[in-house]
Amino acid sequence: MDISLAAIMSIVALAIVVIISCVNEDLNVGFLGIGFAILVGGLWGGTAAAKVMSYFPTSLFMILVGVTFLFGMAQTNGTMEKLTAYSVRLCKGNTALMPLIIFILTTFVTTIGPGNIAGTALMAPVAMAIATRIGMPAFLMTLLVVGAANGAAFSPFAPTGIISNGIIAKMAPQLGLTDLSGLAWKIHFNSEIAQGFVNIGGFFLLGGWAWIRKQRGEKLNIDELAPKPEPFNKHQWLTLAAVGVLIVLVVLPGLPAFKGVFPKTVMNLLSNVGSIAFILAGILMLTGSGDSKAAIKVMPWGVIMMVCGVTVLIEVMDKAGGLNAMVKMIGAISNPVTVNAWLGLITGVISAYSSSSGVVMPMFLPMVPGLIKEIGGGNPVAMISSINIGAHLVDTSPLSTLGALCIACAGEHEDKAKLFRNLLIWGLSMSVVGAIVCWVFFGILNL
Repeated sequence: MDISLAAIMSIVALAIVVIISCVNEDLNVGFLGIGFAILVGGLWGGTAAAKVMSYFPTSLFMILVGVTFLFGMAQTNGTMEKLTAYSVRLCKGNTALMPLIIFILTTFVTTIGPGNIAGTALMAPVAMAIATRIGMPAFLMTLLVVGAANGAAFSPFAPTGIISNGIIAKMAPQLGLTDLSGLAWKIHFNSEIAQGFVNIGGFFLLGGWAWIRKQRGEKLNIDELAPKPEPFNKHQWLTLAAVGVLIVLVVLPGLPAFKGVFPKTVMNLLSNVGSIAFILAGILMLTGSGDSKAAIKVMPWGVIMMVCGVTVLIEVMDKAGGLNAMVKMIGAISNPVTVNAWLGLITGVISAYSSSSGVVMPMFLPMVPGLIKEIGGGNPVAMISSINIGAHLVDTSPLSTLGALCIACAGEHEDKAKLFRNLLIWGLSMSVVGAIVCWVFFGILNL
């Protein structure tokens, strides 16, 4: 396989970025990726720095900023916290129902927009306090919370889903994909099924079923378990309405029954979830319902810049031929069925030590069109799902933000060293489990 010096150097630059992201969490490799992209493009690719800078994914950046800003206000004005508290009370003290309530609630909170990191940050303190109160091991509660958050992470309203859909939209013409709205929900559904299968299955097999059997008929005072919060104030009701409007305005235009219903001027405003989010965020600011300064502080700027920066480097790598070289390496050991297993395994191993959405997804998703050509076929949606799910199944590990949040919130009675060890074993094993699940679900069953 002939490979140019520019391609080699682009691969070396990406390898350095990935290695640094694995060993040093304090360095934002997005900025590093842009720097390397300028060097590789200028020194070996014959590309001017100004041209390299134009590769910055402005559209994706704006969508991420708009959505995370809106939900930053919903988080900092107490709306999400009260919504969570009221939802927990649905079990009415029936402890056996609590795992189901926690899983559904985490799924719902993540799906409507905050994303897997914010969803886990909201739910982990509540879930772990409840686990202590009802005698559920923190390990089992972590499987529920992280599994639900990651399963719902690819919602079109959530940051991870936006990242995935933004990259897919760019390569859609190469793949012949047209209905991107329907595709976004399909990828979200695939994630829910695979993550739910693994994490709920692990919950039952590793002690959850025995715990539920012991809890049958047990009741606790719901006011002690989850004290009733103050009613929503007018600003929080307006925030809930804004979130509801966001969901409706994103979903309806994509439904067949509503095709052509909205005039062109309205569709210009509803062009993507980010544009709607900016309008709604502006309303919350003007009505005093959201604190913009507080919202800006809780936005995931690090992840946003990681995604955008690595995307710039991947673009330079593609122009230099490095991406095609990596596609050929993976294609040499794959066929249209087994490629899903390899993608699940490789992304899982890298993601165990690196950022799933900030590094792994921008690195592997652009390979899909080339892989289909290289191996002579394959389902692009299956490959995309294998990359996304393989990268996120390992996030129960305490080396990830989600696993670390759950450990930090675990009750004082828990053996934190043992919990760390158990979650590390589970998380790292998910790279292999993820490969098998992706092979079966997306290779053999072709979901």
